[in-house]
Amino acid sequence: MEKVVFFIGHADTPDAVYPALCEAVEEAISAGIMTFYVGHYGAFDRLVTRALRESKERVPAIRLYLVLPFHPAMRPVSLSDGFDGSIYPFDDCRPPYRAAIVAANHRMIDRCDRVIAYAYRTGKARDFLEYAQKKAGVVVNLAMPNE
Repeated sequence: MEKVVFFIGHADTPDAVYPALCEAVEEAISAGIMTFYVGHYGAFDRLVTRALRESKERVPAIRLYLVLPFHPAMRPVSLSDGFDGSIYPFDDCRPPYRAAIVAANHRMIDRCDRVIAYAYRTGKARDFLEYAQKKAGVVVNLAMPNE
C-alpha cells in the first residue's frame, strides 16, 4: 500500500520556512513516500507546491495531488503545472459548505502516513496539528522541529 504525506500550515507562513520544508520533503522521499497531498489556500500551500515541483524534477515518480474541500462541480479548480490530479475526499458524504475545509483536512489526516506542518500559534493550523498528532504515523512540525 502506498504511503502518503499531507501538509498543513498557517496561511501566512513566511518564505524563510522554505529550506526546512524542502528538507522535510526530501526526508519523506528518502523514506520511500512518493505521494503528496496539498491544499491551495495560503502561503504554506504555495511553498509546499513549489518544493514538490522542484522535487519532481529530480524524482519524476513523485505524485502531487490537490485536495479539494469543495465538490468540483460546485467550485471548479484548474490544476496548475506539476499536479498529477486532484482528490475530493468525500465519496460517502458532502460536508456543510462552512465546514468543508476542516472536514477535508481531518479526512486527509486520517488517510495519511505522515503530516508535515508549520504551526506555531493558536489557530486552525495548530488545531489540525494536534489532531494529526493523535492520528497520523509521523508528524513533523517545521515551526518546532523537536516537538
